[in-house]
Amino acid sequence: MTYKTQALVAAALMTLAMSSQAADPIKIGVSGPYTGGSAPMGASMRDGVKLAVAEINAQGGLLGRQLQLVERDDEAKNERGVQIAQELINKEKVVATVGFINTGVALASQRFYQEAKIPVINNVATGSVITKQFEKEKDNYIFRTSASDQIQAKMIADEAVDKQKFTKVAILADSTNYGQLGREDLEKMLAAKKITPVAVEKYNIKDVDMTAQLLKSKQGGAQVVLTYGIGPELAQIANGMEKLNWHVPIIGSWPLSMGNFIDNSGKNGNGARMPQTFIQDGNTPKRKAFIEAYQKAYKVDRMPSAVSAAQGYDSILLLAAAIKQANSTDGEKVRAALENLNTKVEGVVTTYDKPFSHSDHEAIKPGTVVMGEVKNGRVVLGK
Repeated sequence: MTYKTQALVAAALMTLAMSSQAADPIKIGVSGPYTGGSAPMGASMRDGVKLAVAEINAQGGLLGRQLQLVERDDEAKNERGVQIAQELINKEKVVATVGFINTGVALASQRFYQEAKIPVINNVATGSVITKQFEKEKDNYIFRTSASDQIQAKMIADEAVDKQKFTKVAILADSTNYGQLGREDLEKMLAAKKITPVAVEKYNIKDVDMTAQLLKSKQGGAQVVLTYGIGPELAQIANGMEKLNWHVPIIGSWPLSMGNFIDNSGKNGNGARMPQTFIQDGNTPKRKAFIEAYQKAYKVDRMPSAVSAAQGYDSILLLAAAIKQANSTDGEKVRAALENLNTKVEGVVTTYDKPFSHSDHEAIKPGTVVMGEVKNGRVVLGK
């Protein structure tokens, strides 16, 4: 082989390698619980994410490359979330991760992304501390497209005390990081209104009998039950109140909208109210198209968790806009682009206009969130 031939072969191989590299997919992690009590949130989030990715890929992908999702079931377990984070970063080489449903899993896992300078968009987890975990560092790689517990706790307290004029409230919260951090936020909001709960009760995941907690609340004279927990146990609260023939309103955080609360509580869940970023109501063309696409793709009428699906979908649109603006998948450049998006992004929750800044990584502002109400197996806009 002559020197000239060798040079041509080398050039051809280099071109082939470069074209192969250019065609490599952009890997995005999707971490959430797809089994267990939190599964309606995890599966709905993942399915919303998949719809957004399918749309982007159908339009040619990003930077001339297709998006590829790397899905992992964290089972709502902190230790499993940590294992997945390390696998997605070190083995799968993801450029970003979306997901995290459970506050505890997020807080345990996202430090690995922070260290690796890989952006995370929390699209369901709501613990107020999540985006503030690394706020004292030079750059923060943790973003969010769900309503923080600070927003939700204020809305719950406003609804119970200011709107419905209750002065005696009980709080029932589960024992997870989510439940206890949310309870703390709720107590602070109530204290600001000079309200001290007549009962503050804790329960565990998979508990099926809330009689003791409910009796303390009832005996304390509670006019309303405020909740911070996940769907299946929330249904036990509603059903337990019916057994005690104790009929007071339930107002709580957004998982009261989950399918496994609505289905497991039946008529006992009617009237429960909760903050929502998205209600399954096609009241805009974008929302209508999203709902119809979801129903067609997954062959369901009611989304198991409409909030999770919508926030998952929007998280991908925001991430895609940042990658496009950065013209790169480099973590530092994508983070910087997220903090200064120069185009509006039309999502299904809202249209995002500079949703993030260097000091504010919360896309959802108080005015974006509405109060929903369970009515005959669906969530509707609360009156």
